[in-house]
Amino acid sequence: MADVAVVTGASRGAGKGIALALAETGAVVYVTGRTVTDGDSDLPGSLTTTARQVTERGGIGIAVPCDHADDVQVEALFARVAAEHGRLDILVNNAFAIPDGITSRRPFWQKGLHQQGVLDVGLRSTYVASFYAAPLLVQGGRLLVNTSSFGGTCYMHGPAYGAVKAGVDKMAHDMAEDLRRFDVAAVSLWMGFLRTERTEPLFEAVAADPDHVYRGLTDHAETAEFPGRVIAALAASPERMNYSGRVLVAAEVAAELGVTDVAGNRPPSQRALLGSPPQYSDVVIH
Repeated sequence: MADVAVVTGASRGAGKGIALALAETGAVVYVTGRTVTDGDSDLPGSLTTTARQVTERGGIGIAVPCDHADDVQVEALFARVAAEHGRLDILVNNAFAIPDGITSRRPFWQKGLHQQGVLDVGLRSTYVASFYAAPLLVQGGRLLVNTSSFGGTCYMHGPAYGAVKAGVDKMAHDMAEDLRRFDVAAVSLWMGFLRTERTEPLFEAVAADPDHVYRGLTDHAETAEFPGRVIAALAASPERMNYSGRVLVAAEVAAELGVTDVAGNRPPSQRALLGSPPQYSDVVIH
C-alpha cells in the first residue's frame, strides 16, 4: 500500500524537493501552497508543476491550493485527505512565509514589523496543520516532520526567524510525547544550505567570482531533494522511534541511514560551524 503524505509549502524550494523525493517511494503526495500555476509568482515553481512532477517520478501528485494563514483552508485540506484515504502516513510541515528583507543585516526594529509574519505562517501554521493531521496520523501513520534550520540555536536572520525555528523544534519534541503511544515519530529536521529557486542567484554570483565570500557555503550545499531523501529513509526505518522527539541534522541522519544526495555525494554537517541541536529535559508533566 502506497504511503499517503502531505507536504506543506511545496510550490518550490525544500517543499518541492521533499515531495519529489517522496514520490520516488511511490507515495501519494498532497502538496500545498499559494502559487497554483507557473507565472503566479516572481519565482519559478507552482503547485501544478510540483504535482505533475511527483506523478512523473512514480508517485501520485495532488495539488491543493492552501493559504496556511487560514485555518479553515487547512482544516479542509485534511478533511479531504480523510475522505479520500482515511489515514495519513507522513506529514511534513514546511510552509514558511518568507518576508521581504529577511536577510538584511539591519537590526530587527529597522527591518519592518512585517517580519513577524513568519510567526503566523511558519510557527503557528505548523501547530495548526499538526492539529488537524494528528487524528489521521494515529490511524497507523509513521512520521511527522517539522523542517527547521541551525537558526533554532544560532543567530540567523534575526529574532523572528529564530523564534520560528526554535519553536518548531520544541513542538516536535513535545508532539512526540503525545504521539509515541500510537507508534508515530515526530522530529524536527535541520536542513543545510539548499540550492533552490530562491538561492540560485547566489550560486550564479559565486560561480562568477572565484573569491566570493560564500564559496565555501555553496560548495557544500544540499539539493532541495536531499532532506526529502532523509525523510523517506526515516519513515521507512524500523528504528524511526529512536529518533522521535529529537532535533536532527539532516546531513548526520543521512550518514546514519546511508542516504546520499542526488549526485551520489553526502553533504557534510554544519554542526561545527553553526552549532548543535538543543537537548531537552526528559521530564514529562501532564
